[in-house]
Amino acid sequence: MEGSLSTHERLAERLVKIIVKLNSGEKLSVHELAQEFKTHPRTIQRDFERLEITELPLVRDEVTKRVYLNPMALGNYGVQDIIHFAQISGVHKLYPKLNVSFLRGILDQHKPPTYIAKGYSYEDTSLFTEHFKQLNTAIQQRKQIQFLYKNVIRNVLPYRVIHHHGSWYLAATEQEELKTYRLSRISNISISQDHIFEHDADVLQLLDNEDSIWFGLEKTEVVLTVQADVAMHFLQRALLPEQQVIKQLEDGGLLISSQISHYQQILPLVRYWIPHVKIVNPVELQEELEGELRGYLNFS
Repeated sequence: MEGSLSTHERLAERLVKIIVKLNSGEKLSVHELAQEFKTHPRTIQRDFERLEITELPLVRDEVTKRVYLNPMALGNYGVQDIIHFAQISGVHKLYPKLNVSFLRGILDQHKPPTYIAKGYSYEDTSLFTEHFKQLNTAIQQRKQIQFLYKNVIRNVLPYRVIHHHGSWYLAATEQEELKTYRLSRISNISISQDHIFEHDADVLQLLDNEDSIWFGLEKTEVVLTVQADVAMHFLQRALLPEQQVIKQLEDGGLLISSQISHYQQILPLVRYWIPHVKIVNPVELQEELEGELRGYLNFS
């Protein structure tokens, strides 16, 4: 489980260094950056796409294939902008302190690199780059959009584009109900030029407060036992949605609770920790999991 955290650290460090290079006026090559950061060019391409999502004014030279910051924006991005980018990218809590002195330390290219990680996977966002541009425009201008999703035409009011566990989703209201739509399944986006809407304050608050992508559903408490040999991992950080430690057991194990809106929030996590984690309540959820395992063992 440590590999995932370290990978996010490496991502944050790489993005910050790219921003600094851009802000200093450098014209960057995808392949040169891939060599510098010892990663694949597609990873660097996705980094640039992340930056474009935050409206960083990047210019792509079609002749030299280099990427640089719009000259009008040079020098306008400082430490606070980098911190803000870390916050909206979801990586700001990965470090003890994301302050000026810390950033200067990790950005000093004269020092040997401290962080390294491997093994994190996420969607290839280059497949729907145009989605990001259209959705960003619609959200900023508060315009209704229409698209095809699971062979059904949807008319929605877009609020946010959300990254959740390696995949991107659109959060939007459809007939006054807040829903999420997987970006990779969306096609034929069109933006209404007439229908402009006002953001609902309750929807915005729900988006800010909810950690999952299952909005507006009643929460269910799941109680689980954790064996002593893996208890440390659950004490170090929350590995389950809204995790709370109820008590430490005499054998060193834990009794913990999790608040979920949908069973799929927790079942994949419990499967990962088998046989060290067991669902105590609701009983039917543990029975469902055991039924899946029996089906798997009988699969031929």
